[in-house]
Amino acid sequence: MEILLVAATNFEIQPTINYLAERDCIIGNNHFEILITGIGSMSTTYWLTKTIAKQRPGLLIQAGIGGSYSADYPPGSMVLVKEEVTGDLGVEENNEFKDIFDMGLPQIVDPYTGKHLENKHTHLLQQYNLPLVRSVTINEITTRPTRIEQLQQKYKPVVESMEGAAFHYVALVEKIPFIQLRTISNMVGERDKSKWKMKDALQLLNEQLIKMVNGEFAGL
Repeated sequence: MEILLVAATNFEIQPTINYLAERDCIIGNNHFEILITGIGSMSTTYWLTKTIAKQRPGLLIQAGIGGSYSADYPPGSMVLVKEEVTGDLGVEENNEFKDIFDMGLPQIVDPYTGKHLENKHTHLLQQYNLPLVRSVTINEITTRPTRIEQLQQKYKPVVESMEGAAFHYVALVEKIPFIQLRTISNMVGERDKSKWKMKDALQLLNEQLIKMVNGEFAGL
């Protein structure tokens, strides 16, 4: 099977890149390609779509670090993202954020489930015995307490990233099975980096990713 491993930066998955390179990117019957998209939704959408158009994979895996909104998932936690929402596509007025669905703007509803970009390949996600959570994707890292509260109340996310919704969107439109793996480096809004667990998050991410590339992919 052709499997495309996607990350925003080399930094996040370098140990896995090295591991695959030592094996010529072939493990068993699976051949792996690495795609570094750059940070943010626009870059992710463009490079992922362009890469898929050249050679369609049988599975997409996105891996990266993220921030947490929940004390149940502190720095050093690991999750799989089941649902994505876009947290800054809309308007803020009267201290309230209204997304494009609230505003009633013309919108192509496929592949959304309500407001969510949902990974319905549940059998694929459940085999890893990791928490399945909702994530919000933003273009500006959330730091203001009022904005954090807005997003928590509106979407009830566990994780925040800058690329997840773009990844889900492309995978859903293209109808390619996919997995989004995130480890938590910090609590959303925490700017004191001495309280972050970046090193732990990166180590956990790559340990799990290497397990994934060595494992069997259920139902495929």
